[in-house]
Amino acid sequence: MNNIQPILLVEDDQVDVMTVQRSFKKLGVLNELLVVHDGEQALEYLRNPKHGLPAIILLDINMPKMNGHECLKHLKEHPVFRNIPVMMLTSSKERHDVDRCFDLGISGYILKPVDYEQFLDAIQVLKPYWTQRS
Repeated sequence: MNNIQPILLVEDDQVDVMTVQRSFKKLGVLNELLVVHDGEQALEYLRNPKHGLPAIILLDINMPKMNGHECLKHLKEHPVFRNIPVMMLTSSKERHDVDRCFDLGISGYILKPVDYEQFLDAIQVLKPYWTQRS
């Protein structure tokens, strides 16, 4: 059985999902990448006792149903989920978004670059949370 914790990506844009998947493959990330498309789905996934906790949650801000701020608030209020590192992975450069996310307890804030090579560089900050091939 695989003891590597998965990474949970909460992202509604399919192009961004494919970019993350492609990046993880290129970087040799062994963790399974689990994808849900909004904050409600993320909380539903985490509340299911069949699923183990992810190593990290990558959370977008602008999503339908429940946005990233609302999801983050729920995560950080939960006695078990509050200890899961959450990185915002978003295109928002708005100061109020950055400030609100840090006020709610995120571990980091990554801007989604348009260029793929810049995205690879930006996502390298996640290395402490994943397992790589040698």
